[in-house]
This record gives sequence, C-alpha cells and structure tokens, in this order.
Amino acid sequence: MTDRDDAPAGGPAPPAGSRSPLITRRRFLALGAAGAAAVGGNAFLVEPRRVEFTRHAINARTSPEQRQVRFVQVTDLHLHSVGRLHRRIVAEVNRLKPDFVLFTGDSVDDKERLPELASLLELFDRRTPKYAIAGNREYWGGVDMADLAAIYGRYNGRLLVNKSAVHEVGGRGLAVIGLDDLLGGQPDGPGAFGRAAAKGADAHLVLAHCPEHRDRLFANSAFGVHAPPAPAPDFDLRQVAAVLSGHTHGGQVNLFGWTPILPPASGRYVRGWFRDPGAAPLYVCRGIGMSSLPVRFGSPPEVAVFTIWV
Repeated sequence: MTDRDDAPAGGPAPPAGSRSPLITRRRFLALGAAGAAAVGGNAFLVEPRRVEFTRHAINARTSPEQRQVRFVQVTDLHLHSVGRLHRRIVAEVNRLKPDFVLFTGDSVDDKERLPELASLLELFDRRTPKYAIAGNREYWGGVDMADLAAIYGRYNGRLLVNKSAVHEVGGRGLAVIGLDDLLGGQPDGPGAFGRAAAKGADAHLVLAHCPEHRDRLFANSAFGVHAPPAPAPDFDLRQVAAVLSGHTHGGQVNLFGWTPILPPASGRYVRGWFRDPGAAPLYVCRGIGMSSLPVRFGSPPEVAVFTIWV
C-alpha cells in the first residue's frame, strides 16, 4: 500500500510492487524541526532544572587517627531570584547534614542581587559552617567584598579572600584556603598559603574559582606552565589534598564532548577530575546557574558532595 503523502505532489503513484522511499523531504524536514524543538526545549526548559548531586572521595584513610569530613560544593549560582530549583538544592543539602558547605564564586552577577543571596543562605541550616570565595562575576558586577563578607557572616559563613580557615573535627584540622579570583581580583598565593601554614592543619583544600589558577600554583612543564615551586616559603604544596573550582559550567553547552565556548581562565579544564602528576588533584564542578545564554545542553547543573580523611 502506498502512502499518498509520500508521493510527489502532482506526480504518478509508484508502480505496483515497488517500495516507497524510507523518508521523504517533507518528512525529513518535519522530523528535523521536531528534533530541533525537542533539543531546544531540553536546553531551555529541562536540563537547567535537572540538578545532579555527584559523590566524590578525595582520599583514602591511611591512619586510625584520621577522621572523615563530608562537605558540599555549591558554585556558579548566578543568582537572580530564589526559585524552586534552589529550594530543592538547599533541602537536599540540609538533609545530607554536611560538616560544611563551600561556595566557590559567581554566586551573584551584580551588587543588586545581594539580597537574593541572603534569602538563599537563610534557607540553609544555620548551624552548618560555610566558606566562600568570590568569582569574576562578583567583581565585574561591582560587588563590595565587605558587603559580601557581611552577608556570608550573617549566616555562619566566612568569605576567604586570600585567607584560610581551619575546620576542626575530632581533634583534627582541615584548612580551607580561599584564593582571590584570577580574572577580577588580586590573588595572593604566598599570603594565603602563608596564613594557612601559620594556623597548622592535617590536610588542606584550595578554593580557586577559575580552574586555570591551578596551573599558576603548580609548576607543570608538560603543559608549558611556569610557576614558582611553592606559593609560600613555609608551605609545602604536597600538603594540598585537592583544588576545587567552578567557572566553566562544564561548558554549559556540551555537544558530545565538544564545548564551543569556555570563559577565559578556564585553561585546559572543562569539568570533572584532573589528576596530573606534579600537581594536586583538581575538581571542576559544573555549577548551578547560567551566563550569556539561559541554556544548558549536555551539562546539567551539579552540586558536588565530597568526603576527605583528615
């Protein structure tokens, strides 16, 4: 039987016994349009709301004195208003009861959005400590660092701009070292690491919004990176358990491994773990929000959950 819609307009029907073409131009265009609409709908409406909580173990236990610490990384909120997605994220973080929460930059895009950040932080369990750094968007948006620090401080948080804090658990200490943003700020590695060394800790985490910052800290000739052998004379970089970054959004649009656009200072990093010899492991979290275009494709929002033995 012949499908009349498949016959050329005004042309003769296929002869008896012949096979109809598998797909006509009309049907091909219809399928293409439907596919484009589905992809567009997913990129605009579905994937930006399909947040994933990923789990990661930074190290293994090596001695009975060590204590396990669990923490959550929230990055690149690009917060305009607190919506259902954000409430779902906070509810899950509160349910996990982490030892602390990290905010690794680009929480807001301009100073007018600071009240929304306060509204979001108010939803988190106030008893949970929070450590934060600034990203390029805070600087480019005219956010005053004193105002940002005050908001985090109001909700049991600390803004670490070239500073460090030691989180203690069971008599053990985990130093959280916050570096200023590579694009918009004035990073001071020697100062930040020197302060961490002075405080003393059993393990160290480095927060750096732009992942390329890792290459500024660690000399790695295989990639043509030339950095000082240590950021502070009294600090051994081998003490760094991991560097945690955001900034890239995982590419935001990821076409089967190809990311057409990455922001400056991404370096060779897009998302996930990087464990090159001679440098501390780096994790690049895909983050929550979007910039430039309100789409995500092949790179859904992410909240990263880590465990580390200290």
